[in-house]
Amino acid sequence: MTQVAVCGPSACTPQEAETARTVGRLLAERGAVVLCGGYGGVMAAAAAGAREAGGVAVGILSGRDAAGASPDLTVVIPTGMGEARNALIVRAADAVIVVGGSWGTLSELALAQRGGTPVVALGGWSVVDAAGDPVAGPVRAADPADAVRLALLTPEL
Repeated sequence: MTQVAVCGPSACTPQEAETARTVGRLLAERGAVVLCGGYGGVMAAAAAGAREAGGVAVGILSGRDAAGASPDLTVVIPTGMGEARNALIVRAADAVIVVGGSWGTLSELALAQRGGTPVVALGGWSVVDAAGDPVAGPVRAADPADAVRLALLTPEL
């Protein structure tokens, strides 16, 4: 079973939330398990999209209990690890889709890239080197369907 992490800020824009919801729905429609940090914003939207499509959404929480977890999660895993749980999210994923950007999202992107997990970006961070040149890494997607296609390496949706 393919597992795809959907990462993004807990304080997101309405457009980012809609994008994440669509990504979650499309992943679930294709049989993928949606992994996320389990709280609000992009995480909650991705979980809601997966739930709407009858899929599975797993929240890997930073806290020691389920307090504040999205009600749309199928599985809740409290870790008590704080932000270190970001490593668990991306290591458990076959691919990562980043929607928008925050410091936590940047850490997930970096951990995934460093660990060899493919990253697809919908907006968010652009990383450059000391000369200002783009760093090879996340593949940019045009829209949610393109992001899911790239993450699952499937033909055009």
